[in-house]
Amino acid sequence: MMNFNRWSFTEYLKILEHFSLSEWIGFSLAVNIALYLFSIGLYIFIEKTCRKNKLQHFSHPIVRSDFYLSILTIVCNSFVMLLGVFLWKNNWIELDDNFSAVSIFLQVVALVLLMDFCMYLFHYAAHIPFVYKRLHGKHHEHVNTNFLSLFVLHPAETIGFGLMILALLIGYDFSVISITLYLFINLIWGTIGHLNKEFFPARFNTYFVGTTQFHNQHHLDETKNFGFYTSIWDKLFGTYKM
Repeated sequence: MMNFNRWSFTEYLKILEHFSLSEWIGFSLAVNIALYLFSIGLYIFIEKTCRKNKLQHFSHPIVRSDFYLSILTIVCNSFVMLLGVFLWKNNWIELDDNFSAVSIFLQVVALVLLMDFCMYLFHYAAHIPFVYKRLHGKHHEHVNTNFLSLFVLHPAETIGFGLMILALLIGYDFSVISITLYLFINLIWGTIGHLNKEFFPARFNTYFVGTTQFHNQHHLDETKNFGFYTSIWDKLFGTYKM
C-alpha cells in the first residue's frame, strides 16, 4: 500500500511540475480559498454544537475591513505557496519520496515543534511596541474573537509565517504528505485557538497543549502566551499565564 502511495504522489507531483504559471496561480488561490472556507465552516460548526460555556460574553463583530483583510491573507498565503513552488522547481526545496508511516509521523511532529518555537519567537517580536503598532495591533483588536480572527493579519505577518515554513523545508527534505498534514493541523489549530468556547478537556491546560483558553488568554493579556501549538516555550521563558 505504501509503495502505491509513493507512486501516486510521485505521479501527482510530476503533473504539478508541468503546470504553467497561470495554472499555478489558479491552483494556489483555489486551495487557499478552500482552506479559508473550511476554517470558517469548522469554526461555526464547533460554536453551534459545543455545549461548553463561552470564554467571553460576546464575539467580536464582523466588520467589512476585517473581511477585506482576511481576503488579503488568502492572497498572501497563495504568494507563499507560489514561492514554495518556485523553490521546489529550482531544487532549493527537495521532497522526500522514500517515506513510511513512521517517518511521516516523525516529520509532522518535528514540523509542529520546530514551527512552534519559530512562531513563539516571531510572535514575541511582533509585540515589540514599534512592530506591534504597525503590524500586529490589528489582530489584537479582536479581544473577543470570531471566525475571521485567524485571518485578520497584516500581510507582513502572513508572509513572515510562510517564510519560516519555507526555511525549514529548504533545510530538510520533508515528504509532501508530512507537509500537507502539518499545514492542515496548522489550520485546524489556528481555528480552534480563536474559538470563543474551549475545545479541549480542562485537564489539557495542565499539560503542554496550546488550548483555546491558552490563546484566548493571550488576547486578554498581550504580554503572555505567545506559543501556538504548545505552551512549552511560554513555560520555559516565563511568559505563561492561565
